Amino acid sequence: MIKAVTFQGQTLAVFGLGRTGITAALSLAKGGADVWAWDDNEAARDAAKAQGVKVKDLSTAKWSEFEALVLSPGVPDTLPNAHWTAKKAKAAGVPIICDIEIFAREVAALPEDQRPKIITITGTNGKSTTTALIGHVLTACGKDAEIGGNIGRGVLDLDKMHAGKHYVIELSSYQLERTQSLRANAAVFLNLSPDHLERHGDMAGYEAAKFRIFDNQTSDDTAVIGVDTKETRRIFSELKAKNGRRIIPISTRKSLGRGVSVMNGKLYCNMNGKCFEICDLSQAKALEGKHNHQNAAAAYAAVQSLDIDPKVIGEAILSFPGLAHRMETIGSAGPVRFVNDSKATNADAALQALKSYKNIFWIAGGVAKAGGIEPLAKHFPNIAKAYLIGEASPEFHKTLAKKKVEHKVSGTLEKAILCATRDAMHSGKSNPIILLSPACASFDQFKNFETRGEAFREQASRIIDLFEEEKNRMSAA
Repeated sequence: MIKAVTFQGQTLAVFGLGRTGITAALSLAKGGADVWAWDDNEAARDAAKAQGVKVKDLSTAKWSEFEALVLSPGVPDTLPNAHWTAKKAKAAGVPIICDIEIFAREVAALPEDQRPKIITITGTNGKSTTTALIGHVLTACGKDAEIGGNIGRGVLDLDKMHAGKHYVIELSSYQLERTQSLRANAAVFLNLSPDHLERHGDMAGYEAAKFRIFDNQTSDDTAVIGVDTKETRRIFSELKAKNGRRIIPISTRKSLGRGVSVMNGKLYCNMNGKCFEICDLSQAKALEGKHNHQNAAAAYAAVQSLDIDPKVIGEAILSFPGLAHRMETIGSAGPVRFVNDSKATNADAALQALKSYKNIFWIAGGVAKAGGIEPLAKHFPNIAKAYLIGEASPEFHKTLAKKKVEHKVSGTLEKAILCATRDAMHSGKSNPIILLSPACASFDQFKNFETRGEAFREQASRIIDLFEEEKNRMSAA
């Protein structure tokens, strides 16, 4: 764990005792701060106590004595409704930060020659895969690298800082809006599409939060930006006009005169008037689809900016094992392949899987985002049949009925998997895919997308095992 020594002797409030809140409270306390840690949920408070957090009721606190409120990224301080702790903090003039800002101050407090390298990643979709891929590449290249932030471990739970350390940090818009001091040696902005608008008010607010990933960069640092949409091309142009850093565009739609691009499945770099092939992504089994090709281009550009051998980077990209819950192949039962894409919590993320496969037996639903699944209509022909679960079932039923897509309201994930398996087995279709790509949040039936994905994996694995047992029995008969 990283001890937050820059807050030594200060009194801080921490609200929200989930993964990041607990590590923030422990990090601050170990660094010598007086911490008031609280959560409105009793079970969360008990879990925090079990990990050594000293819980104090913030409703009884004198807020003028706090140096800062460390507010869980998922808790709003303005829109759609400010949490009561945020109201108290603002009334007392107490700044609201998150664990990423604490981490940033710890880095900045070190002498420059002792600071770790920081690689940050944001975007509406692809953040987690790109983060995991960069971490994998750095490790494969012999670097001391860890990933964290909005994926895996909270940043303050990562191992101790030192020169030569590489932190690869996924950043959500929620985290970025409460971070002021972070400087990234390489900052990646993948893409931008509507999401979390209830929190940021509109697209301008959402974009502004994402754009903060480039704050504090200097001429020694690198910005990596996807340029395949008009929104990100505009962001690229705006950043380029500011100068002050090296900017690397990436594309999967066209060959770039300067930048990193993917053409016909091959990754190319053209940075100094010389274009050369890095690797053939058709050999990267965990990076199927154009969206993953963008992730690979971004990972290459970010790691290459740290002066690492391009050939070694390419080899490491091809060996990437993939990310859990993101187009993750669980296995096959005969011709039927099970794919876990539980992390597709909005339509734009689900689109990536729907356009990457054919003969899909699609499991979708949960808590719908704005716009539902209407944006996916172009790829409905890839769906053999859909199985709807959760709160979104009535809304999705209307959309699919209107588009004449065969579907069934299954209600639960367990029933959906069983029905999809039966139908796929008897469909006679070539290489059928049972795909969990919900296009929804999970909170109606599951704690989070990971829990939903684990439930899918467990049931799919059971079906695969039963199929293998039956096949072996028939062979032995």
